[in-house]
Amino acid sequence: MRKLDNYIGFSVFAGISIVLIVLVGLFTFFSFIDEIDDIGKHHYGVLQAIQYVILEIPRHVYELFPTATLLGTLIGLGMLANTSELNVMRAAGVSVLRITYAALKVGVLTTLITMLIGETIAPQSDQYAKNLRATAQSEQNKMVFLSRYGFWARDSDDFVNIRTILSGGYFGDIALYKFDKYHRLNTLLYAKKAFYKDKEWHLQEVEKIDISDSEIKRSYLKSSTWNAMLNPELIKIIVVNPDRLSILGLYHYIRYLQENGQRSADYELALWNRLSYPLIGMTMVFLAVPFIFGSLRSVSVGHRVLVGAFLGVGFYMLNQTVGHLGLVYNLNPALGALLPPIVFLIIAIVLVRRVV
Repeated sequence: MRKLDNYIGFSVFAGISIVLIVLVGLFTFFSFIDEIDDIGKHHYGVLQAIQYVILEIPRHVYELFPTATLLGTLIGLGMLANTSELNVMRAAGVSVLRITYAALKVGVLTTLITMLIGETIAPQSDQYAKNLRATAQSEQNKMVFLSRYGFWARDSDDFVNIRTILSGGYFGDIALYKFDKYHRLNTLLYAKKAFYKDKEWHLQEVEKIDISDSEIKRSYLKSSTWNAMLNPELIKIIVVNPDRLSILGLYHYIRYLQENGQRSADYELALWNRLSYPLIGMTMVFLAVPFIFGSLRSVSVGHRVLVGAFLGVGFYMLNQTVGHLGLVYNLNPALGALLPPIVFLIIAIVLVRRVV
C-alpha cells in the first residue's frame, strides 16, 4: 500500500510542480513586462529589472501555490483517471478515501514547505527587491531601508528614522540625526508627526537637542521645518504590504500598533490569512477529488484545468470579499480569514462523500 501511496503522491506532486512552474514563469514574465516602462529611470537598467523580478519569485511561489495545488491535483489524478489506473485501483479494493489520503499527504507536505518559504525567504527577498528598485529609481543617491524599528534613510549628512506612516500623508514618530562635516552628532530632533509640503518637511510637536563641546541644550517646539532633498515617495515605495510580512513580523507590528493606539485590523487579518495557509492547501486537495471521481471523471485534462481555474477564482473572490467586509464592519479578523477555507472545505467534504 505504501508503494501505491507513493505512486499517487508522485503523480500529484508532478502535477503541482508543473502548474507552479508555469504560473510562476508567467507571473515573472508579466512582472518584467511591467518593469520595462521604468527601465532607464535614473540608475534603473535592464540588469536591475531582472534582479528585481528574480527576487520576487519566492513571493510568487507562496501566493500562487494554493491555485497550483488545486490545478496540479486535478491534473495529477486526472492523468491517472484518463489511463484507467484509478479504475484499476478501485477494482482492486482501494477506496476513494485512501486515494484522497495519498494525495492529501503530498498536498500538506508541499504546503508546509511553501509556507516555510513564505515565512523566511519570501519576505526578505521581497524587501530587498523593493529596496533595490527604490534606490535605483531615486533621483538622489539615497540610502533607504526598512527594519523592525521603522524606516531609515540618509539625506546628505542627516539620518532620519520614521516609525509609522499615517493616513492623510502624515508620518509619525520621527527621529532626525544631524551630523557636522566631521561626522559628529550635533543635533537631534524628535517629532510626533510630520508631513511633506513645498519640498520641506514640516515637523510637529518637536523636541530638539543641540549638542556642542561644552553643553547639551534641550528645547521644545510646536512646529519646525527640515529642508531635505529626501522625498517621502521614496519611503512610501518600500512600505511593506501586510500580506508580505511574515507571521513573526506581523505579530511584532500588530503589538507595536496596539501599544501606540493605532488601527491594526489589516495586519491582524493578514496574520490569520498566514495561519490559515495549511488549511487552504488541504482544502484545495479536497476540492479536486470530487471532480476526478464525479461528473468530470471522463473529460479531458483541459476541462479539468478550466474547472479548477473557476474554483480558484471563486475561492479567491470569496476570500477577498469576506476579509474586506470584515474590516469594514469590524468583524473578528480570524473569522474573515478562516470562514472562506472552512466553507470550501465543508463543500469539498460533502462532495467527496457523494462519490465514495
